[in-house]
Amino acid sequence: MKKLMMFACLAATAVTVQAQTKWDLPSGYGANTFQTQNLEQFVKDVNAGAAGKLVVTLHPGASLFKQPEIKRSIQTGLVPIGEFIISGLSNENPLFGVDSIPFLATSYAEARKLYAAARPVQEKLLASQGLKLLYSVPWPGQSLYSVSAINGPEDIKGSKMRAYNPATTKIAQMLGAAPVTIQLPELGQALATGAAHNFLTSSASGADGKLYEQAKFFYPVNGWYPRNVVAVSQKAFDGLDKASQGALLKAAAEAETRGWAASEKNDADSMNVLRTNGMTVAPPAKSVSMALKSIGEKMTTDWLASAGADGKAIIDAYRK
Repeated sequence: MKKLMMFACLAATAVTVQAQTKWDLPSGYGANTFQTQNLEQFVKDVNAGAAGKLVVTLHPGASLFKQPEIKRSIQTGLVPIGEFIISGLSNENPLFGVDSIPFLATSYAEARKLYAAARPVQEKLLASQGLKLLYSVPWPGQSLYSVSAINGPEDIKGSKMRAYNPATTKIAQMLGAAPVTIQLPELGQALATGAAHNFLTSSASGADGKLYEQAKFFYPVNGWYPRNVVAVSQKAFDGLDKASQGALLKAAAEAETRGWAASEKNDADSMNVLRTNGMTVAPPAKSVSMALKSIGEKMTTDWLASAGADGKAIIDAYRK
């Protein structure tokens, strides 16, 4: 009888182990960013909601894969789920880069409206690649940092400008700067060694990465609100039981709502961190604003020419 009971317990344990699905979730962003903190809560909510049937482990800070490798890693089955910045894929398809068109959406309200217009198109595109979009959260508006004062466009010309996607590469080129591709975790070192002189990124990235230690000037141009996306392999999603699927979708909806609110709060908090740590925070010179606006108008026209009917549908829906 004792042996039978032991066998029954072992069999039950085997069934439990067999029924449990374990997922690794890579992110290219550090644990101290609000995006990763939101992702941590998402993982906790999924694990709790799935009641042990699905266990997700987060790997932040590019510890599993570098940020540009994550989407491909999901597609090839190396991981079932991951987080990546969607505009980083615009070389693959311009529809991925709509949120990084300069000066198209220059407030959180406008960014949300643009996302609502873009999501159905981007969902369809990702689905054609075997991916399911779970949620998306923007970084605060992208603004201009510099190691030295920028009093006019001529102060940017000839400098080394950090780029992280095709749009920022093009902006650098149009300003007469040399674009240098540097991932966020390496940016502080690049500034310290002179490998970069200025860059466009959010107040959050500057505060979290302590970029105020090298960059001393901040100009809040709020050019665009690039979004991170959390996506899952459709095949992996389909392999889950219905309860785990429901837990994943519920946690994703909550993460999106929470993330947008956190982004806006983080922008205000981060601006205070930059000021407190000695950065000069000032509006850009009029000549700089005019130069950026002109670039934005041209890049919007260029984007529409490359994005086809789906791109036009996004912009038309956004401008309604």
